[in-house]
This record gives sequence, structure tokens and C-alpha cells, in this order.
Amino acid sequence: MTLKEALTLPKEEIAVFRTTLKAKIKEKSALGAYVEQFTGEELSTFGEGIPVAIKDNIQVKGWNVTSASKILQGYVAPYNATVIDNLLKHGLAPFGRTNMDEFAMGSSTETSYYGKTKNPHNHACVPGGSSGGSAAAVAGGLAIAALGSDTGGSIRQPAAFCGCVGMKPTYGKVSRYGLGAFSSSLDQIGPITQNVEDAAILYDILAGHESRDSTSARMAHEKVSTALNPDRKLTIAVIENFLEGAAPSIQEKMQEGIKALERQGHTIVYEKLMNTKYDVATYYVIATAEASANLSRYDGVRYGSRAEAASLKEMYLKSRSEGFGDEVKRRILLGTFVLSSGYYDAYYIKAQKARHLIKENYEAIFNEADLIFMPVTPTPAFEFGSISDPLEMYLSDIYTISINLAGLPALALPLGMSQDGLPIGGQLVAKAYGEQTLFDGALSLERALTR
Repeated sequence: MTLKEALTLPKEEIAVFRTTLKAKIKEKSALGAYVEQFTGEELSTFGEGIPVAIKDNIQVKGWNVTSASKILQGYVAPYNATVIDNLLKHGLAPFGRTNMDEFAMGSSTETSYYGKTKNPHNHACVPGGSSGGSAAAVAGGLAIAALGSDTGGSIRQPAAFCGCVGMKPTYGKVSRYGLGAFSSSLDQIGPITQNVEDAAILYDILAGHESRDSTSARMAHEKVSTALNPDRKLTIAVIENFLEGAAPSIQEKMQEGIKALERQGHTIVYEKLMNTKYDVATYYVIATAEASANLSRYDGVRYGSRAEAASLKEMYLKSRSEGFGDEVKRRILLGTFVLSSGYYDAYYIKAQKARHLIKENYEAIFNEADLIFMPVTPTPAFEFGSISDPLEMYLSDIYTISINLAGLPALALPLGMSQDGLPIGGQLVAKAYGEQTLFDGALSLERALTR
């Protein structure tokens, strides 16, 4: 059942569907898409509406919300995130906490305190991250739709790995109020769904100004789902250097996607973006610096579980060293280093200048094109344990992070399957606040590929 279909159901049928879905989630506990599948608890629910799975870093009043971290065990959310209130207003309801990389730091959902979520298409492979649980739930038939958060590709990369649709809005279009912060200038909540139209419907429900959020865009939201037009003829730029750097299976499906766009009457042009090494360096300086500041509050005094200790200093040390996992510690250390007095100008200020250049690079392309089409990932989903080097793991996001640095909207959708039976995704990118064009182009591509 799709979200669009569910919105037409009477209350009695929604109640029956919720009961059926809850049983199915319990039956498929081996997938590990939901935190409750690891803990053996009853599925967390709020309200009686159409069920939507919620990533474990989005506040739902009365729920344990832990960002998949040991340090937040026992924390109960005292309020709803704006997106949760928006769901409830439109007849939808939070339904289960989906697994994720700890504090959204990872690309495989392997850093979760609870354990690994598996890819529904091959349990030996990762579902992507950090919103791996949300994507696995949708792709595995355990959710009609889900909410994720995207800091550097954390919605789009797992959507591509699992074979569903994942959308990152323009920065500020969906409020971050009630989202556990990783990197405040990059984080965005967005939908993960079965198809493009469902993503547009859920995006319309989530979007809008929030006065309690200083980063929320001060503009009226105009619905995109009611104005979808897949017949628009657009100029779409393909990023040559990104295409050339991808695995052969990714290149093959991207070429099929390009031909499908041409069949729909779109004009294809070829452009280049900055070398991805600058994207990676810029992203990991800015993201870790902001993470270091955001996570300083989890000290065993203000927030987070408190370790037993003989002194105040020991309590701080033990609470943070026992509460955070290795990847989170690594990023805190790096972020603290680039913000330190001797290195602030050399790293952080330089990264902000590079970020401006990345944004200008995109703007120059949008002077010539309506949309950009490029891969989401350099390879299909990889096997658990196959990447042990953190730097190599960071490179799985090389095609997604620059979009967050520029604050642009992007949507990942399935292009087909590899010879090994793993999904391959491509992504479309629009200029800031160009969500209508983004969804129009994505729906056009989706229809061309499914005919």
C-alpha cells in the first residue's frame, strides 16, 4: 500500500492495517530496521493515524529517543518535533523508532548502539546510513513511509542502497526543531517513500516555517504534490566527472537513466563539478566542528547517562568515554582540533571559503540547466565489515555531501538492479527552493523507467 492510497482509507481500515503492520514488523525482526526489534520492546506508537516510521533522532513526546547511542539510554522526549506535529495534523502518526548510525555519524548503520540493520535485498550487505533503518523499513515492506535526516547524504544514500525514494529538502524548508543535532548548518529532515509521488505528498506535510527554529525559511510553503507535472520539458545537466568515477554497474544504470530522460523529451547537457576531494575535506571539517560543539552538552550533568566516579573530572571523562562509540569520539576529536586556537584559521575558516566556492559551482550550472543528474553512490551496497578504514567509509558519500554544503534540494530514486541483485540509485538536484522542478523531473524519470 502506498501513502497516497492510505490517505483515502477510513479509520477502521487504518486500524486494521496498523495491527497487520505491527505483526509483520515483529515477524521480520531479523532485518533490524526498528530499534524495538533489537530491544524486544513493544513498538513505540503515538496517535491512531496512518503509520509512518520515525528515525531515532527525532523527538516524539513520551518516547525514548536515543540517536542510537548508549549515552542517551533512558532519555524520554518531553515534546514533539515540528515534523511530528505536522504528521499528526494531517492524519498520520509516528510508528516505531528506526535504527540509525550513532548520532547520525556513519554510512552503513554499523555504528548503532543497538546493532546492525540489514539490507532487505541481501542481508550480508549494509542498508546505508545514517538513516539505514528508515530505508530498510520502507524497502522491506515494514513501513508505508519513513522520516530520515540528511547531513551529508544520510537519506539519499540508504534510499539508493535499499531501492526506494529518498528526498532531502532545501536547507530551512523543513524545520529542524526537535531533531537531534549533528551538524546544524547541514542537517535536514526529509521523507523516505516507495515512490516519487508519495515523497511529494509527505514533503508537503513536513514543510513550512517554524518560529521556534532560527534556521527555518521565512516563506510560505506552496504545495508541490498537487501541481506535479511530469510532462514539463527540462534541461538536465549530467556531471561527467562524477559519472566517470563510479563503478561500471552504476555507470550502466546512469546511462539508462539518461536515455530515459531523453525519451521523455528532456535536453541533456554535460557539466563538471569541483573535484570531490575538496567536497570531502570541506564537509568533514565543517561537520565535525559543529558536531563537537553540539555534542558537548552530553556530559553526564546536563544531558546523557552519568557514570559512577570519585571526582567531577573523572565523571566527565567516564560518562563521555563510556557513552559515545568510536566513530562519534573520532569526529568529536577532529572537530575540537579544527576549532582550536592554533588551527581555526588554517582549517575551519578555509573550509567555509571552500564551501562558498562549492555553492558558486552549483549556481553556475543552474544558469544553464534546470536540474542536475548524477550518481548517489560510487558503488552498490557493500558487505558488512568490507570497509574497516574510516577514511574509505567517508568516500561512500562523495556524491552527496556537496549538495548539503550548498543547501540544495535533491531526490534519490531507483534506476534498476545490479547483476548481483542490489539496487542502484541516481539523484536529481535542483536550485534552492526549486522543489517543484525537482519532483516534476523525478516523476518524469520514474515513469520513463517503469514503462
